[in-house]
Amino acid sequence: MKRRELKKTINYLCGELLAECIAAASYNKNVHEADVENVAKSILLMQADLVSRLSHVEPGSTRLFFTRIREEMIERTDEIVERIKALA
Repeated sequence: MKRRELKKTINYLCGELLAECIAAASYNKNVHEADVENVAKSILLMQADLVSRLSHVEPGSTRLFFTRIREEMIERTDEIVERIKALA
């Protein structure tokens, strides 16, 4: 996958996670606003971190670099999904 495509994927994924976070908060009125804000901040921080790291690819080990980025993206996404589920 090219760097540009991966950036688009990260931005799309984070947008969808943020939408799910907001939806979970709007459907459940018993959710604390601070919890929703913390989840939203973690989504935005993940997006900023991954996109900025993609802008500075380490030369020489690009295949390994992209593999690590994808693995970390999946791991962090799973954690955020669990936090969103906890909101509902």
